[in-house]
Amino acid sequence: MLPAHNSIPRLRSIGSLFLCVLLLIPGIGSDETFADEPAQPVKVLVTYHSLSGNTERMAEAVAEGAKSFPGAEVLLKRVGQVTADDLFSADAVVVGSPVYWSNMSGEVKTFFDNWQFKFSVFPEFKMKNKVGAAFATGGQISSGKEVTMLTILAAMLGNQMIVVSGGGAFGASATTEGDSPGIDNKELAEATALGLRVAQVAARFKAGSAK
Repeated sequence: MLPAHNSIPRLRSIGSLFLCVLLLIPGIGSDETFADEPAQPVKVLVTYHSLSGNTERMAEAVAEGAKSFPGAEVLLKRVGQVTADDLFSADAVVVGSPVYWSNMSGEVKTFFDNWQFKFSVFPEFKMKNKVGAAFATGGQISSGKEVTMLTILAAMLGNQMIVVSGGGAFGASATTEGDSPGIDNKELAEATALGLRVAQVAARFKAGSAK
């Protein structure tokens, strides 16, 4: 039965009160979601391909962000140097690529292909429930950075990983050409924020899994 017309304002008031209570609960609706949680040691692998040095600079900022989380152990490596132990011992993996023809670079694609052909992740889904994230650099504003990050995240989803964003809707990105060539401080800050969020989520998930 539908509520009487004069009861609708009362329902709205109850709903507003409920929302206010939620917002007053520590961590809900604020940037301090993880502030009161005990630090959980986590290993974060930040790996990338870079020729010009731009993606490498973003990778370093991501790594710094992850290191700022208490208890985080961060490994920074180029994709061609990653070993099976690096991959499987990590609680989280952040992958960065320059934009090549609106997609990840061939080296990064080979890295993901090696998950099976070199590291045999399937059929056991050895990367399952690890946290994953992406970042990218491209010369122009509309050069395919979002597509590149989505293809990286798609590879992670195919391995049943838990993907997160940060810095931007799909990850951190930088436009490296234009009036001010290179990476600006805002883009580096977004990369740092991504690294921190990855470590936070990995620690929270690891703590929950241990219960």
